[in-house]
Amino acid sequence: MKKKLVAGLLTVSMTAALFAGCGSKEETASTSDNAAVTDESTDKTTETAEAASTGGSYEEKKVLRVAMECAYAPFNWTQETEEVANGDKAVKITNSDGYAYGYDVKTAQMLADTLGWDLEIYKTEWSAIVLGLDAGDYDCIIGGMCYSEERDKTLDFTTPYYIRDVVLTVKEDGPYADFTDVSQFDGMNPTVTTQIGTNFPNYYSQIPTAVEGTQYETTSEVFMAVKSGTADISVIDYPTSKSAVDTMSGLKILDIELPCPSENSNDVCIAVREGDTELKELLQGALEENGWITDNKADFDAQMDEMLEVQPSSN
Repeated sequence: MKKKLVAGLLTVSMTAALFAGCGSKEETASTSDNAAVTDESTDKTTETAEAASTGGSYEEKKVLRVAMECAYAPFNWTQETEEVANGDKAVKITNSDGYAYGYDVKTAQMLADTLGWDLEIYKTEWSAIVLGLDAGDYDCIIGGMCYSEERDKTLDFTTPYYIRDVVLTVKEDGPYADFTDVSQFDGMNPTVTTQIGTNFPNYYSQIPTAVEGTQYETTSEVFMAVKSGTADISVIDYPTSKSAVDTMSGLKILDIELPCPSENSNDVCIAVREGDTELKELLQGALEENGWITDNKADFDAQMDEMLEVQPSSN
């Protein structure tokens, strides 16, 4: 299931953050006619936000509130029912219609079960996901977010729960479909795209004469841009690219290895608010209790392969 710093997001995302609030539109409408109920709802919201940053709070509330896009298959996606082909149950999305499933949801459920807590999934646009975390709308991000030194300045991270590779995806019948080395792009001036708010653009310099194109809010838009010819190459992690190739005709992943830039990391980690040591330690302990650590990378890969098999064709 990769991003700009919070400071960099403030200008473009402030409006969305203001409208996001702490509840759904239905909740707002249902309480607007009754001042007493509104006050009660506000008090509860305030208590929840305070609980998220107070020592001992998580053990008291017994709920893990997790944010993700629910649109980043196979890390996470939205589906209409709770049924999953592997026999699991998808999780009802708390602030939106539908159910969430995928690698991130399965991992989040494992952690919640280990802690003996309920799990709540919050569907959030990627460009505003850190703002919502800072606002206390949810407790953590389990959404395919990679660790980086820049992000570590404003967030705290667990150890990895997945380790990714980054690949190039092009049109299956396009001029680059048979390329096997990045040197072949030299002089071709290919337009490169990726998802906004990620660290994937740091890979662009490895592609000779690449031209930076538009970045998109969702990965689906990224792959559609490549398919339509608006862009020539996408730079995105392998599982997400494989998901697109499996569910969208006309795309091909190139067999070209991209070294991880020095300023990047391939470690996909859980992000919590900076200084939220309690939750970080609880989640870290649950990861380790389940053996969900980098020494068992084969387990990571096996679960990701399973998610690629059960993802809906619409994701």
